[in-house]
Amino acid sequence: MPERILFVCTGNTCRSPMAEAIARSHLQRLGRTDLVVESAGIAAVDGEDASDGALVVTLEAGQDLSGHRARMLTPALIDGASLILAMGPRHLEQVRALGGGDRAHLLTAYAQSDPKAHAVADPFGGDLDTYRATYAELKAAVLAALERWQPSAR
Repeated sequence: MPERILFVCTGNTCRSPMAEAIARSHLQRLGRTDLVVESAGIAAVDGEDASDGALVVTLEAGQDLSGHRARMLTPALIDGASLILAMGPRHLEQVRALGGGDRAHLLTAYAQSDPKAHAVADPFGGDLDTYRATYAELKAAVLAALERWQPSAR
């Protein structure tokens, strides 16, 4: 059974789907089939599309979020994840409250091995340049996190 990495934000329409797309694309380039990447939100409306900004910037990077549908974070998603990467402290608190334990980390803190790292700012409602900046930050953090993570480290 493949290991699972779960990205978590608020509505599962911007940051966590972009992080998921970045990770999926990178793993495909590497030919890695041992990892499954997913995303969810602590206040998601199940079935909602990715935001327009997230759709545009991921398309610019050669990824497609047109099939993404938001989903609410559940204990089952947490239980099935080997590594859970949250976009902000509030998301991390919720993940831990639902049983994420030591598998849950702030994405930037995990990527940088720095417990004082900042949250990834929410681009929701911002212009395309805001989304592009968030995408660039996510790409650096996601690639560093994937480099750091060792499967079966639970």
